[in-house]
This record gives sequence, C-alpha cells and structure tokens, in this order.
Amino acid sequence: MSFPLLTATAALPAIGAIATAAVPAARRTAAKWLALLFSLATLVLAGIALARFEPGGARYQLTESHAWIKDFGVRYELGVDGIGLALMALTALLIPFVILAGWHDADPLETTSSRWRPTQGFFALILMVEAMVILSFEATDVFLFYILFEAMLIPMYFLIGGFGDRAHTGSDENAAAQRSYAAVKFLLYNLVGGLIMLAAVIGLYVVAGTFSLSEIAEARASGSLSMATSTERWLFLGFFFAFAVKAPLWPLHTWLPNAMGEATSPVAVLITAVVDKVGTFAMLRFCLQLFPEASKWATPVIVVLALISIVYGALLAVGQRDIKRLIAYASISHFGFIILGIFAMTSQGQSGATLYMVNHGISTAALMLVAGFLITRRGSRLIADYGGVQKVAPVLAGTFLIGGLATLSLPGLAPFVSEFLVLVGTFSAYPAAGIIATTGIVLAALYVLVLYQRTMTGPVKAEVQGMADLKVRELAVVLPLIALLLFLGVYPKPLTEIVNPAVQHTMSDVQKKDPQPEVEAAK
Repeated sequence: MSFPLLTATAALPAIGAIATAAVPAARRTAAKWLALLFSLATLVLAGIALARFEPGGARYQLTESHAWIKDFGVRYELGVDGIGLALMALTALLIPFVILAGWHDADPLETTSSRWRPTQGFFALILMVEAMVILSFEATDVFLFYILFEAMLIPMYFLIGGFGDRAHTGSDENAAAQRSYAAVKFLLYNLVGGLIMLAAVIGLYVVAGTFSLSEIAEARASGSLSMATSTERWLFLGFFFAFAVKAPLWPLHTWLPNAMGEATSPVAVLITAVVDKVGTFAMLRFCLQLFPEASKWATPVIVVLALISIVYGALLAVGQRDIKRLIAYASISHFGFIILGIFAMTSQGQSGATLYMVNHGISTAALMLVAGFLITRRGSRLIADYGGVQKVAPVLAGTFLIGGLATLSLPGLAPFVSEFLVLVGTFSAYPAAGIIATTGIVLAALYVLVLYQRTMTGPVKAEVQGMADLKVRELAVVLPLIALLLFLGVYPKPLTEIVNPAVQHTMSDVQKKDPQPEVEAAK
C-alpha cells in the first residue's frame, strides 16, 4: 500500500498538538518551538503533495479509502482536486506564520499560577485547528466532512474565548465578558448551521444510499440516482445555509466582527484566512457537485446576497473606528466576491473565486498580523489613537501599506488577478451584477487609504513617539507573505494550472458553459 500522504498531512499537526499540550508548564519556549517544528513539517508534506499532484490527471488524486462505520455506509475517504490542494497548501503555509506572530500572545501574566499552561494550550489548539481544516479539504465522504466541519468549532471557541486580545480599552472584567460573548456567538451561529446541515446529510443518505462523493457521481452518471426537484432543493438549502454561515455571507455574517475583534491577531487570521475558507470551498465541492440543478435554481438569490455582502461589508469598513473590526468587515466584502465568482457559473468566475480564497488568505494574513504588531506596541485597537507611525517605525508602516494595497487589489499584487477574473466571469453572465460589484473596489480603496492616512501619516502622537520598528521575528512573519503577494501578482500560473482543471470538472457537474461573446458580423 502506498504511503498515505493526505492522512499524514493532517495527522502530523494533530500529533503536534498532543505533544505541545504535554510539555511541562515551565517549558513554555520549548512548547512554542515544538509547535513551530510540527507546523513546518506539515508544510513540507503539503509541498510533497503539490509536487505529486498531476493537474491534467484524475479529478481526485492521492486518494485513500477505508471502511469506517460499515453499518451506516460511512467510509474514511480522502482525495484532493486542484481546489482542495490549493487550500490545503494555503493552510499549511499560514500556520507557521500564525505561530510565529503569536509567539508571546499566550505568555502567562505575572499573577498567573505556575501550574497554568496557557502557552501550551494556545499552540496546541492552533495545531488542532490546522489538522481538522486540512482534513476537511481532503475529505470525499460527506459524513466525514460533516464531523470535521463541526469539530473544528471546539478549538476555535477556546482560542477566541480563552485567549482574547490584550489590547482592550475597558476593564479586565469587561474584556472577558466581550471575549465570552464573541466566542459563544461564533459557536452558536456555526452550530445552528451545522445542525441544519446534519439534517441535509441524513436526507442525502436516504436518497443516495451512500455518503461517498465518487459513488454518488457514478450513480448520477449511470442514471441509477435521480432526485425529485423539491428534494434536491431542500437538501441544497440545508448544505448551503451551513456554508453561508461559515463563509460568512450576509445576513449570517454578524459573528465575524465580534470574533475577529476580540481574538488575538493570529487567531483572527486563523478565522478568516483558514477556517472560513472551508465554507466557500464546500460550496464548490458539495453544493455544486451534489445538487447541480438546485445550485442553478438558487443562483439569482445567491448572487444578490453576494452583492449585498460586497457593498455592505465595504461600507461598514469605511465607518469603523477599530482597526481589527475594519479588517473583519473588509473580509465580509471579499467573501462576497468569492461567492459571486462561484455562482456566476463561469470558468473565469470560479477560477477567480478559488484564487481569491488563496490570495485573500495571504493578503489578510499580512495586513492583520502587521496590524497586530502595531496594536501590541500601542495597546489600543482604536484608529484615533494613532498618527505619524511612519516617521518612527517606517518598516512597520511600509509593510502595513503593502498589506493594505493587496487588500484593495492593487494591480501587481496577487488579489488583483483574483478580483479581475471574478468580475470578468460575472460580467459575462450577469452584467448588472458585475457593475454593482465594482463599487466594492472603489470602497476598498477608500477604507484602506483612510486607515493608512489616519494611523501612519500626520503629526506623531505622544503615545506613538517611542514605538519600536519591526523586529527580526516579526520580519520573518511579514516579508515572506509580501514576497508571495508580489510573486503571485505577476505570475499566477502555478496556481491557475492546478485550479483550472478542477474548475472545468465543476462546470461539467452543473452542465454550464461559458457565455460566448456576441460579435456583430462584418458588413
């Protein structure tokens, strides 16, 4: 039997989580290095998976299949297409930076008991999230995916509620209450979505007799599986609702600003750059593949919701006074672009949406982590508490600017390619929707540039006067991300070669072809 590469890629961070949690309380630094080494080893395995993947080969590669719960037809089935592989690699790439950026975020306070091990718990939870997210991108059994989809909520709940942002303007009691509120809201929203999805998962099994994507696809191709129109639509809605909460799509988005605002900056990156991608990925893998007719039926409404997310998120970002909440609302707008690209039902739109998932992860990580370094120095998340930072910390200001420019999709940086493809694909199918979506670009320029102007330019405020510039560890976090943004901005081919064949399979699932441009005959 060949080496189970996909299992190993997910199992390694899970083992690392257990090992990190077991480190003695006094050995906090050892726990940090152990977590970092496991995350780097996971990145190596993800790189091997990338090298072994053949873009023109079978739809799902590096597959594994084993009987699990035979009485219920549940199998341990794994496999990656280009979309799942790209997101798996993104997750493995970002976790080492998340760990480095959060190096001191969970250090115990002087008043903390020596028996308490917050550092070990913090990094163990991050690795556990990584394991579950990677496995969710690999799962080709619907029930296995559902378990992972729900299980990743548990470590995220403790990361948000137990390790909140220390840069809080209120009292310790008020800060703890807000963290608790954000964590509970995150958990409840996603649990409700998951419970509705569970009903749909059971309904799918009743109709199809299996949870396996490959078996369902074979049954559809042979004509032995047919769903009544109403059944397919109800099942689609059950799946889509859960994914829309996770994504998050308006009006199911309200948990995200609270969660990102109260979490530490590395955990905020974990939320929006890693965990939330499971929702948009699942729309491509499960909604479109399992319920093609229902997906086309729901497309007009979903396009409208995506447009509302784009404009609404951007408008609220413009009016924010809190740096982290501004980035959260910007992410809501960006997820609107991703969902719009998916349901434009064009190859350009879906390729752009997949690239957007990857590039948004990198750009948001760069911006949020630099923002976290800034907030840690000043001890405040309020934009009004800053001014003139570029004069005392020019490297910090410069990297913050590049992260912001990537967020507004400046040409030459990676998100521009994604946004351009999404808009091209949308214009060709829904011209009016494409026009409305472009307003998100204008608003993005407004909120990013205003944020930079108010925090980095102008007179140097007294509280900012002695601010230190980025240190070596912080540069090790930010510079590779900026290099990736530049590289993929001018040369996205390595990503598109992996993603495009998977997009063509998805287009075939929904039996859609790209609209042909209308050209008037020469007179």
